[in-house]
Amino acid sequence: MIKTPKLLMIPGPTPVVRSILDQMARETVAFGDANFISDFKGLVADLKALWRCDGEAFVVAGTGTLAMEMAVANLTQRGENILVCSHGFFGDRFIDMCARKGLGVDALKSSWGTVYTPDQVDAELSKKKYAAVTVTHVDTSTGVLAPLKGVCDTLRKKHPDTLLIVDGVAATGGVECWMDWGIDALLTCSQKAFGVAPGLAMLWASARALEKRKSLGAIPESYFDFERWLPVMRDPSKYWGTPAINMIWALKEGLRLIQEEGLEERYARHIRQARIFVAAMEALGFKTAATQERRAPTLSIFLYPEGAGVDDVAFRVKLADEGVQSAGCLGEFAGKGFRLGHMGNIDKHVLVGAVAAVERACAALGLEPKPGKGLTVLQAGLMAEGK
Repeated sequence: MIKTPKLLMIPGPTPVVRSILDQMARETVAFGDANFISDFKGLVADLKALWRCDGEAFVVAGTGTLAMEMAVANLTQRGENILVCSHGFFGDRFIDMCARKGLGVDALKSSWGTVYTPDQVDAELSKKKYAAVTVTHVDTSTGVLAPLKGVCDTLRKKHPDTLLIVDGVAATGGVECWMDWGIDALLTCSQKAFGVAPGLAMLWASARALEKRKSLGAIPESYFDFERWLPVMRDPSKYWGTPAINMIWALKEGLRLIQEEGLEERYARHIRQARIFVAAMEALGFKTAATQERRAPTLSIFLYPEGAGVDDVAFRVKLADEGVQSAGCLGEFAGKGFRLGHMGNIDKHVLVGAVAAVERACAALGLEPKPGKGLTVLQAGLMAEGK
């Protein structure tokens, strides 16, 4: 029996295309190799230019979680206050990080599936002096998109001295976001909307953020201290920690694909494909956890039809057998649905294959939708997109 290959449809890692995999398979060279140094320097310069950063871009071996800690470590110091704006599990992660740092932590939380407003952020920041505020652009536990531009405008107009840290792990490269909106630290990682394998943490720091770091003097953290990495980012022939050579080549290729598509078109494509994909899943009886106006274009949480009596584990196992690797839900949504990513370099073939596998899983478990119902909606949407 031929084994069905699985489409990687979790909220990250996302599918990695052949040209990126080829870069990972290159013969590794010394980190002092002249050609590699040139590649690394060009990558950092392109990241800065594309995201309109007036400070510095950092690319280090690590995860999105490391990038979160890197931002907090370099933009705050013990005793300062920080406001954590959270609409899910990963927004809450900032709370523990900041408490461990010795910061005074306050949290603005919204119920799962919804999100706070810029006015609510303004009200919280007006209560006392905050050194920084964190915003999770897209939280993969809820599939909700934060009102980032509105928050940026609010801080710029009413709280100009407060630094803004943005967790773009499940958004950057797939959702519109620019450093010159007023962001001081934007962080992400390689395996989400950039469509590269896991292994690299990326962070953009504004000129103001670099000044704040300099004003702190020595900090307790070492590996992700801006001051350690700045010389390397500006001249990769210098050494602090060994760069992930093949992963940097892979990220460079991923960025080339982004530049080839164009960031504006990439953002628009994510919105179009998400709308079509969600419509197809809704035709099968699923509904998204996020409210319609705040749905993220990079991933969705699909809740099982009410009263259908779906066994979550059984459904996701069957879905995997049919060819789609999904992720279980977290927190308040655990057991009520599953998470599917639709970000990065995912194309029409992947979307068609994913909906077809969901239909087969539904049929195998005796759920209502007739085979082809979701695919009909998806194909109509994809064909309309091409007109």
